[in-house]
Amino acid sequence: MKIILASGSPRRRELMKYITDDFEAVSLDADETLPDNIEPLNASEYLALVKARAAAEIYPDNIVIGCDTTVICGNDILGKPSDKDDCIRCITELSGKTHQVVTGCAIIYHSSVISFSEVTDVAFRDLSNDEITAYASTDEPYDKAGGYGIQGKASELIENINGDFFNVVGLPVTRLFNELKKFYNIIKEK
Repeated sequence: MKIILASGSPRRRELMKYITDDFEAVSLDADETLPDNIEPLNASEYLALVKARAAAEIYPDNIVIGCDTTVICGNDILGKPSDKDDCIRCITELSGKTHQVVTGCAIIYHSSVISFSEVTDVAFRDLSNDEITAYASTDEPYDKAGGYGIQGKASELIENINGDFFNVVGLPVTRLFNELKKFYNIIKEK
């Protein structure tokens, strides 16, 4: 039985290869509107379930994995910046603070569903306006939650992390590997 990774993220696709080469990555449109009352820490897992369910309708006889990553600073979810000014706003908000990166994952096969969230704390050092503007002038931030990629030029902006590095990139590799093993056992028993 094949694994479908419901993600268009090239970083997530690369990380999935650490778990298995036997998967197909697919991009699809799903309604990513969050409910008004959702807690920021629950947003990623909610969206991962939305994506996984949408893919499971198209690939009903495969194991489907949906993922979503959010950057949370205080009580705000920082999305992908829309332009340079928005990127500068995001990075300024992160400067000198510790924030959370949450990746939600959902695994579906027929009626079996499990989901989880992995949280990593990331501390940015105090950044100058020139550093923020220089980073926002690169191509790197614009397809990434929070406006930065820890695995790229943004590594210079970060003081430390507490948790799974790969989670910040977009896929909690070790946790997903372990959850998949459990999931296989669940569906074998059915």
